Amino acid sequence: MLNRVQIAPQGPEFSELVQGYWRLADWGMTPKQRLDFLKQHIALGVTTVDHADIYGNYECEQLFGEALALDKSVRTEIEIVTKCDINLCGDKTPDRKVNHYDTSAAHIYQSVNNSLQRLNVDEIDVLLIHRPDVLMDADEVAEVFQELHKVGKVKHFGVSNFSTHQFDLLQSRLSKPLVTNQVEINPLNFEVAHDGTLDQLQKLRVNPMAWSCLAGGALFNPSTEQAKRVMAELEEIRAELGAQSVDQVIYAWVRRLPSNPLAIIGSGKIERVEAAIKSTQYELTREQWYRVWIASKGHGVP
Repeated sequence: MLNRVQIAPQGPEFSELVQGYWRLADWGMTPKQRLDFLKQHIALGVTTVDHADIYGNYECEQLFGEALALDKSVRTEIEIVTKCDINLCGDKTPDRKVNHYDTSAAHIYQSVNNSLQRLNVDEIDVLLIHRPDVLMDADEVAEVFQELHKVGKVKHFGVSNFSTHQFDLLQSRLSKPLVTNQVEINPLNFEVAHDGTLDQLQKLRVNPMAWSCLAGGALFNPSTEQAKRVMAELEEIRAELGAQSVDQVIYAWVRRLPSNPLAIIGSGKIERVEAAIKSTQYELTREQWYRVWIASKGHGVP
């Protein structure tokens, strides 16, 4: 079983790994199959699920909610994270001319109501602002956060892809601390380890959530010299650790960071979830971790 993690001093408890549902619309599952998959990963200890209003062209939350409707008791066994503020163009929004961000109070409140309806729940455990909005009025966001918490629609709040300054700005207006910053962390892109983002979260004792840990599959079909170097190094370390797959080495590499990221699993196959869970058995040495760093950067440490 996985450990439970309190993700911030005043935050909720999450599972050590998180099941991501951004590709749910591509999995081709019936509602019963979705529910079975959910129950399977809950039984393995993966109780936290990650959503966003836009995933699957605004369909993934609905598909998840259909599964929950088959057994509403499952809601008490999971923690739901979802996100808002990205406005996508498409067939569902024919009047939009460009993709853009919207952190207005009206949009955030309506997004939450839409997510609650689609997910078939009464409350969201953690709501994240999905992307930094240049037009974000921190006071306005703080006010709508406070109202959403007051009326029992959202328990906790966080952000995604925020810089340290953006995080600090929003936090400066809030009475209830932000509980996470969901950021990209993988062996091809880990700039948050150098730009102060993870340092800030470690200082605050806040666990980041790590998205795209497997680099969107780019490591498994390497088309760049960087990806080829990294994959070769990961394979060597896999053999040294006795791990079953490179996936497990990557998750262990992400989790080795001292800010203790919660890695998000993107697969809808329970075997891949089980493999990710087994990655918690492995811990890279500092030298092994830096071997991946060097392979990614293409040069030694300064």
